[in-house]
Amino acid sequence: MGFSGVLGLVFQSPGPMIPHTPLRWYGVLIALAVAIGLTLSSRLARWRGLDPLLISDLLPLLAVAALVAARIYYVAFEWERYRDAWTRLFGVIPIPRAVAFWEGGIAIHGGMVGALLAVWVFSRLRQQPFWDLLDVLAPSVALGQAIGRWGNFFNSEAFGVPVPADFPISVKIPPALVDPQVLLSSPGATHFHATFFYESLWNLVVFGVLMGLLLRCRRRGFQLSAGALTCTYAIAYGLGRFWIEGLRTDPLCLFSSPPFCEGGLRIAQVMSGAMVVLGSLGLAWLYGLRRPLPGSGPTS
Repeated sequence: MGFSGVLGLVFQSPGPMIPHTPLRWYGVLIALAVAIGLTLSSRLARWRGLDPLLISDLLPLLAVAALVAARIYYVAFEWERYRDAWTRLFGVIPIPRAVAFWEGGIAIHGGMVGALLAVWVFSRLRQQPFWDLLDVLAPSVALGQAIGRWGNFFNSEAFGVPVPADFPISVKIPPALVDPQVLLSSPGATHFHATFFYESLWNLVVFGVLMGLLLRCRRRGFQLSAGALTCTYAIAYGLGRFWIEGLRTDPLCLFSSPPFCEGGLRIAQVMSGAMVVLGSLGLAWLYGLRRPLPGSGPTS
């Protein structure tokens, strides 16, 4: 990372591995996000009147479900790449590349679907209020996304379209890691929109909004309706991701192909738009109709 000109901020990855160790930055960042999320969500659970130990019990199921769903989601939209592809586990055992998530290829919206299903199953098994559980997790999810996006930086991935070298904020990417079609449209491009950085900042803002709402309500002695924080997260994250996704050169596409999805749809924009709509409907239900969301439990 360096500075170019007066305000130019240029990112350049030192590589995906932590020097002199077998560890990858992405894995370390995800582990850090999980640890912080566990601590924060446990505290928020206490504020919500829930047993903080519920979060410790939920976390393993949540992590596995999110990872599996994120991988399935990604592979489903990139099936042509994985249909006949194989790799080797530990360099020896042949396995389909579709299951080798450690080689890269997961999608956050798929992870969200898996996480929702995990929380729903957990809430039914433990007889806990579904929306209250989601509300205490929402700020941790936003903060975890802000941290995890830096894994994209170290992997030199999830960057945007080319920008001039003197652009205020950019990331420098080696030509070998850039889609050839992008280079055909912008020959000699070396600097690109730092979309990982944009989304990390946006998620920090979302985290701040959610925590601000919680703290303000706590100081005033009242509690948000069950599901309100989750709906607010869905709207805020969806708006930011919809815009940022339009800049990326590695989108999952429907009815077309990357890097520009010409004539088709960017799946992440469709999902983000759906989040905004559903979150808005949820808030309208809570504060317009003044009714609890379906699935709200007795502690709400």
